[in-house]
Amino acid sequence: MERVIPTAESPALIQQAREWLASHPALPPPGAGDTLERWRHLAHLGARDLCLAKVLEAHHDAEAILQELQAPPLAAGQLAAVWAAEGPAATLAFDARRSTLSGTKPWCSGAGWVDTALVTVRTDGQCRLYRADLRGARIQCDVQDWQATGMGRIPSATAHLDQVPAVEVGTADAYLQRPGFWHGGAGIAACWYGAAAALAEPLRCSAKAAEPGVAAGLLGQVDMTLSACAALLRELATLIDADPARAHMTDVVRVRSVVERGCVQTLDLVARALGPGPMCMDQAHARRWSDLTVFIRQSHADRDWQQLGMDCHREGQGWTL
Repeated sequence: MERVIPTAESPALIQQAREWLASHPALPPPGAGDTLERWRHLAHLGARDLCLAKVLEAHHDAEAILQELQAPPLAAGQLAAVWAAEGPAATLAFDARRSTLSGTKPWCSGAGWVDTALVTVRTDGQCRLYRADLRGARIQCDVQDWQATGMGRIPSATAHLDQVPAVEVGTADAYLQRPGFWHGGAGIAACWYGAAAALAEPLRCSAKAAEPGVAAGLLGQVDMTLSACAALLRELATLIDADPARAHMTDVVRVRSVVERGCVQTLDLVARALGPGPMCMDQAHARRWSDLTVFIRQSHADRDWQQLGMDCHREGQGWTL
């Protein structure tokens, strides 16, 4: 076995993740009537630490995926990840005779420490999902290319698997076709939102914003931005709970896009109001700043906007109250 713990801070992050799971063994599943509460937990994690949020959002997403695909749940105490990145670097293949996975998978967050992972494999144009048991597995993680300062404490390594035990979850393409694929994507936006709200706290509490002036005006813009994001998240949670069998793809893309833009605006507005001081002298603020700039790039950026525009055109409906 070759397992790699990539950074000196990783053991502390892992410990925090396992402590969270001890007190929050499960979150309300999306679409079961309490989606907003699920997202509030994710927003809380995003406000606390985006690297921790990335670990735990993936774990709770894995729980939801297994439930939606009617697979056995995670064992108590297990920490899980979801590795679904595709592309030319992905050479992973399943050996049905041995029930093992071998090959390379890029962008595997937490590859050095999770107990199990839900891993996608492209076969004959279809997406198949496997549950890989990483405890005692032969896996090597390449982290030398991970030069990120933001999200640097949770490297997304290229993982090389060598006959790692695995079982298939669901049928071909079921992972992508289930409505929860999109519901989970909105949960990531809740993490972004929580971090942006925490980033704006120093400005909200600043004495500069107590009287007419530049800081108060910039805080007003932050309030408009984050309030709009929160309203859309609440609305989407209600839509999903009311009709969980629908993907609500357009609504999810809209929310993710608005929250991503809201984060960019908050990063700019807070910096304009407070200057470089907090970014240079407040470790928690500086780390959150750096982490958020990287994490929001998990959006599909302009491609999402194009999809949203095409959906808007195709649906043929204007904007009403």
